Amino acid sequence: MLQQLNFPTRTLSLEKPLVMGILNITKDSFYDGGRYLSEEGILSRVEQILAEDADLIDVGAMSTRSNAIEIPEAEERDTIRCGVQLIREHFPQALISIDTWRASVAAEAIAAGADMINDISGGTFDPDLIPLVGEKQVPYCLMHTPAKPDIMQQCTHYEDILHEILHFLEQQLEKLQAEKVHDIMIDPGFGFGKTLGQNYFLMQHLEAFQVFGLPLLVGVSRKSMIYKLLDVSPQDALNGTTVLNSYALLHGAKILRVHDVKAAVEARTICEALMPKTL
Repeated sequence: MLQQLNFPTRTLSLEKPLVMGILNITKDSFYDGGRYLSEEGILSRVEQILAEDADLIDVGAMSTRSNAIEIPEAEERDTIRCGVQLIREHFPQALISIDTWRASVAAEAIAAGADMINDISGGTFDPDLIPLVGEKQVPYCLMHTPAKPDIMQQCTHYEDILHEILHFLEQQLEKLQAEKVHDIMIDPGFGFGKTLGQNYFLMQHLEAFQVFGLPLLVGVSRKSMIYKLLDVSPQDALNGTTVLNSYALLHGAKILRVHDVKAAVEARTICEALMPKTL
C-alpha cells in the first residue's frame, strides 16, 4: 500500500487519513454553488478550510452535480487560474487539488501553482489529460463515472457493478502507469452514475478497492445518497455525512473529500481511536 503522497513542494504521510476541503467557485454546485465567487469569499473559505485542519483544498470551477451543463472550456480555465493564483498568493503553503477533467484547465492550474488533479472521468472525457499529468508529474485521483454529469444518472445499468468498476479502474491504471503517473488515488465515484442502492452496495464493499494497493478517496459529502435516504435537504445532511465518513474510515478510506472539514477531522480522530493498536 502506498504510504505517502508526493506533491511538488512536499510529502504527506498516509499513516493518518487525510481530509480534503471542498472549494466550489461555481454558480450551481448542488450544495454551495454561488457562495464563493468573489475574491473575499474565496479567501474566507480557504482560511476556514485550513483553520479547521484540512490537509488539502479541492478547487472546482465547473459543477459536476447530476444534470449539470458544461461551461465553456475558456471560462473554466480562467476561473481556475485566477482562483489558484489568489490562493497561492495568500496561502503559499496550501496544497491545492484541481477538480477538472479537461487537460487545458489542468495545465493552466498546474502552471499557476496547483499540486494535484482530481479527475471525475478517470481520463475518459479528455484523452489528453492522462499524458499531461504524466508530463507534469503531479498526483492524480482516478474516479469512476459512466458518463458526463448531464446524462450520468441515465447510465446506471450494470450487470455486476463492483466487477465493472474494478475493471474500469484497472484499465485506466494501466494507461496512467504507461504515462509514468505516480501517487495515484482511487475513488469509486459515489453519486456518479449510481442509484441509491448501488451507492450503498459499493460502500458495503469498500474494502474491495484496496486490491490496487493505492489510497482510497471517498467523497460522499452531503450527496443525494444521504439526503434522499433520510428525506432531508443537502443543508441537513451533515449528520448522515459524518456517519458515512466514519464508516469509510473504518473500512479503508485514506482521504475524505468534504464540505465540513471540522466534522470530518473529528470523525477521523474518533475512528483512529477505534483502530486496532498494539498496547
